[in-house]
Amino acid sequence: MTSGANGSQNRRRVAELAARIMADEGVEHYHLAKRKAADRLGIKAPREVPDNSEIAALLSVYQRLFQAQRQPRWLRAQRETALEAMRLLGRFDPMLAGPVLDGSAARQAMVCLHVFTETPEEVSYILLEHAIPFTVHERTVRQNSRERTAYPCFRFMAGEVGIELVVFPPIFKRQAPLSPVDGKPMARADFAFVEALVRPSHQRGH
Repeated sequence: MTSGANGSQNRRRVAELAARIMADEGVEHYHLAKRKAADRLGIKAPREVPDNSEIAALLSVYQRLFQAQRQPRWLRAQRETALEAMRLLGRFDPMLAGPVLDGSAARQAMVCLHVFTETPEEVSYILLEHAIPFTVHERTVRQNSRERTAYPCFRFMAGEVGIELVVFPPIFKRQAPLSPVDGKPMARADFAFVEALVRPSHQRGH
């Protein structure tokens, strides 16, 4: 077997294991999942590390094959939790993003909400007002192909579901950061869209 064939095989092995790590262990970041997979397989060559899009495709396949009964149940619970948080934070025009929106969320995945205000402290005031314990962090996102920017974020638990609020200036309501999967503007959804995912139109209002 040629070194090129070996490289291709190793790339596939890393992608498959990274997908399983994301699905079974709740690792949300592709870079970390790839690093864990490569370390476990003893693969060091950078050219043998797969693209995020390859892992995303295999993650979808793995969930359909091995989590077909369980994953839709916890995804629904995560989306319902997202709706409750979006209702609470309505003044900040919250938008759902990430695996809970695209349907690839693992059991341990956090609900990622983008909220918009010039003063992040206003978000913390709402959490304090409702006696919600939270921690403060930063989330670095790609605004374009060259620039990465860190934004404040708040994390808290809603029952068994973790929630992360990334606080953007209002100007970024119409300019989504780039997706870590394909480098295109990240998909985001408002309350009405998420509600439609969770509750078909004939169920609303009941």
